[in-house]
Amino acid sequence: MSGQGVVPGPDGLARCPWGLEAETMADYRLYHDTEWGRPVHGDDALYERICLEAFQSGLSWLTILRRREGFRAAFADFSIAKVAEFTEADERRLLADPGIIRNRAKIAATIANARAAAELAAGELDELIWSHAPAADGRPVPRTTADVPAITPESTALSRELKKRGFRFVGPTTAYALMQACGLVNDHLADCHVRAAV
Repeated sequence: MSGQGVVPGPDGLARCPWGLEAETMADYRLYHDTEWGRPVHGDDALYERICLEAFQSGLSWLTILRRREGFRAAFADFSIAKVAEFTEADERRLLADPGIIRNRAKIAATIANARAAAELAAGELDELIWSHAPAADGRPVPRTTADVPAITPESTALSRELKKRGFRFVGPTTAYALMQACGLVNDHLADCHVRAAV
C-alpha cells in the first residue's frame, strides 16, 4: 500500500499528513510546523524528549502533546538532577496525578532514566544522542509516508547505547521517533513547507 503525500492546510500550505489530520488538531499542526524535526540540544531537553517518547509508546502523540505541561509540572521540568532524586513517595504521587499518563512502568522508567542520565558527564547525553545522526544526504528525501522508516540502523545503535547505560523504554522504534522529533533526521516530506526550514 502506498503512503500518503503532503496535504494542503486551510492556510494553503502543504504539510505532512499527520500534521493536518483534523481542524480540531491545531496544536498538532503547530507542533509539526514549529518543533518536530528541528534540532534539540541540551541534556535536560533531550531527557524530556526521551521520556515523552517513552510515554507515547502505544498511544497517540497528540495525547502526550496535550499533557506536556502536566508532565513538566509532575517531573520538575524534566531536570535530570531533580528527577534522579525522586523517591517512592514521588512515584505514588505520580501514579495519582491526572495530568500525566499514569503508567507504573513508564513512570519508573522516567525516574530510572534520570538516574542513568545523572551518571553521565555534563553534555554527554547530548553528545551520545547526536553521535547517531546519519549523514544528511544518507538517504532519499521521503515523498510519501511510505518512504519514512520506523527503524534504522542508527536508531538501533542508539537504542543499544542508551540501554547499555541503563535507560529504559528506548527500543529502536522509540529511538527513531526521538531522532525524528529532535532533528537528527529530517523526515518532513519533500513537498512539506517546513522541510526547507528544518
